[in-house]
Amino acid sequence: MVYDYLIVGSGLFGSVMACELNKLGKKVKVIEKRDHIGGNIYCEEIDDIHVHRYGAHIFHTNDKEIWEYVNSFVEFNRYTNSPVALSKGKIYNLPFNMNTFNQLWGVTTPQEAIDKISEQSSELEGKVPSNLEEQAISLVGRDIFNTLIKEYTEKQWGRDCSSLPPFIIKRLPVRFTYDNNYFNDKYQGIPIGGYNNLINALLQNIDVETNVDYFDNKQYWDSLATKVIYTGPIDKFFDYKYGSLDYRSLKFEHEKLSIENYQGNSVVNYIDKKYPFTRIIEHKHFDFGKQKNTIITKEYPKEYEVGDEYYYPVNDTKNNRIYSKYKALTSIDSKFLFGGRLAEYKYYDMHQVIRSAFDLLDKEVNI
Repeated sequence: MVYDYLIVGSGLFGSVMACELNKLGKKVKVIEKRDHIGGNIYCEEIDDIHVHRYGAHIFHTNDKEIWEYVNSFVEFNRYTNSPVALSKGKIYNLPFNMNTFNQLWGVTTPQEAIDKISEQSSELEGKVPSNLEEQAISLVGRDIFNTLIKEYTEKQWGRDCSSLPPFIIKRLPVRFTYDNNYFNDKYQGIPIGGYNNLINALLQNIDVETNVDYFDNKQYWDSLATKVIYTGPIDKFFDYKYGSLDYRSLKFEHEKLSIENYQGNSVVNYIDKKYPFTRIIEHKHFDFGKQKNTIITKEYPKEYEVGDEYYYPVNDTKNNRIYSKYKALTSIDSKFLFGGRLAEYKYYDMHQVIRSAFDLLDKEVNI
């Protein structure tokens, strides 16, 4: 064996594992299918603007250990995520807060907003929400559901809200203060100079090879290392033995504009179905940029097709049942370890990816 560990994938999970195993004196090799490292947090520098090629990524966490960990590699700026939404020609603040309630209903006090939501959510008559639509109405009422949730969500998932599981909407914050900060977490920001600086620091002194498809020569790559850490799609690893898992994917259209400021905010959500995209990202605002030009990205959701990038697992009953079968196979051969959002078929924020890597590392070290 040439290496102690072969890591398949150079996203955040794989890069953290490589870094920490290297610190422990292990010989590590990372292979990456794409022509760049960093997975979906990769940034492409265009005209001194750090373009989030695979969609907006804002680091946020309440986990002090994780925050101090990433800051040990790169300094973070003070960016605060405060998206806005365009619906029926009007702009609304996100997340749902007193500014949103005032814009929609004209209410000015928290109690007025609470009363309005309570009045509208009473249509459920105490029923426990069984789908996303009912969950949303129970949280914020019918008006907000119709104005800011329904069409956007159905574009995003390609499914009617009444057929989506309720847990999806539970991630959306609702607060009765005039606070436009999307996240409630204590720590938040974006690496100064972009996420590439973080990944480059994690993979410093690591043997990395890009443009390598693990499955083109799996037997060879497996033979190089005592253990393999796999971060790709779990169903593909097991040759779709139990069928394919469903994903939603995204298509991006990047455009350079010869103006300084296109939309005045880094993220604007487009709610109405007449817009085929769900949001427009203006990348310079992530870094408080003053460049003369700007770059925007329109984000189009779509059902995953072969050749697309994987983004959101469809964690409904059917897919979770299939995943549980694949999960059971991961413990059969101790040579192979699995982690990350694709291998675990789980939506992860970045800090959760790092924590998952730490958990796997702890198991390895304590074997």
